[in-house]
Amino acid sequence: MTAALGETELWVFGYGSLIWRPGFDFEESVPARLHGYHRSLCIFSHVHRGTPDRPGLVLGLDRGGICRGLAFRVAAARAQETVEYLRAREQATAVYLERRLPVRLGDGRNVTALVYIADRKHLQYAGRLPREQQLELVRHGRGSSGENPDYVLLTDEHLRKMGIFDPVLAGLAQALAPGAAPRLKL
Repeated sequence: MTAALGETELWVFGYGSLIWRPGFDFEESVPARLHGYHRSLCIFSHVHRGTPDRPGLVLGLDRGGICRGLAFRVAAARAQETVEYLRAREQATAVYLERRLPVRLGDGRNVTALVYIADRKHLQYAGRLPREQQLELVRHGRGSSGENPDYVLLTDEHLRKMGIFDPVLAGLAQALAPGAAPRLKL
C-alpha cells in the first residue's frame, strides 16, 4: 500500500465471512461482482476454523468465473487501520494473495477493491475436493474463530439473504443441519 492510502477511501470485497462479520467500520456496503474469480471451499484452515493437525475448510477466491459478494466502502481516515486489520485476519498463514481488483457494484459503479485471492502455490491450497471430503473436513474443523460448521452455515445463510445460491455451500449446509443424515447426498 502507498503512503497515499490514508488520503483516499478504501473499498473491500467480501465473499465469505466478511459478509456477515466484517470486523471493521465502513460507510456503506453494496452488492458487487468480481470477474475472473469464483467462491470456492479451496483453503485448508490451520488457524480460524481448524489446526495443522486437524484442518478445517474455508473459502477462497479461485481463478475463473464471477463471484457475487459485498463491497464495503471505508472512509479515508480508517483505510490504513482497516488494511492492517484485514492483513492480520486474512494473512495469518499467508494463504491469500492481497490484490486490488476492479469490481462492479450493484448500483452500476465500478471501483477498485482490496481482495484476498487463494494462493494456489501455498501448502494450504486444497483445490477442488470431493464433496464427502469437504463435509468431513468441515464437520471436524475447529479453530481460533470457532467451529467450521458454523462458518459454512452462517455463510450460506447470509448469501441466501442476498439472493445468492452457492450449490456447494447449500449442499454442505443441508448435510450439517440438525437431524441431517451423516452422509452428504450427491
